[in-house]
Amino acid sequence: MTATQTDTARPDRGIVLPGVVLGAGLGGFVDGILLHQVLQWHHMLSSTTRYPADTLAGLRVNTLWDGLFHTCTWLAVLIGLALLYSRVTAGRARVWGSRALWGWMLVGWGGFNLVEGTVDHQILGIHHVHGGPDQGWWDLGFLALGAVLVAAGWLLQRSARPESRAR
Repeated sequence: MTATQTDTARPDRGIVLPGVVLGAGLGGFVDGILLHQVLQWHHMLSSTTRYPADTLAGLRVNTLWDGLFHTCTWLAVLIGLALLYSRVTAGRARVWGSRALWGWMLVGWGGFNLVEGTVDHQILGIHHVHGGPDQGWWDLGFLALGAVLVAAGWLLQRSARPESRAR
């Protein structure tokens, strides 16, 4: 069996993991840059009573944890790129335009939102999307966005031509 026949028999084998890891890393960057830094709605530990973001000491600890969070998202992007590069040996330019890759990246981003929203917002309660009286609705919206991204990504990658899903 040739490599092409193997790839066709297992269509998504090559880019599922790289796409999901890339999507999770990029989704984490959007969260950290937009919600933590630009809008300053929350930081990693801003809902804890021990490290409130409205004190200098609390802001320092939150900024450190935001930096560690960004380090993890940066590593996820690097790992996703390395996985993609190692698995796609031909037609790399076509892969970047592939619905399959972009679909799997949306699945990864949505998966990031679902895991981070469930663990950090709901279970640990270390921060919320936007604090205040409506924070529960913001958190639910974040989870809903994650579910929409997963569904949209799934549908997008399913609409890809089989040969583009194989690469």
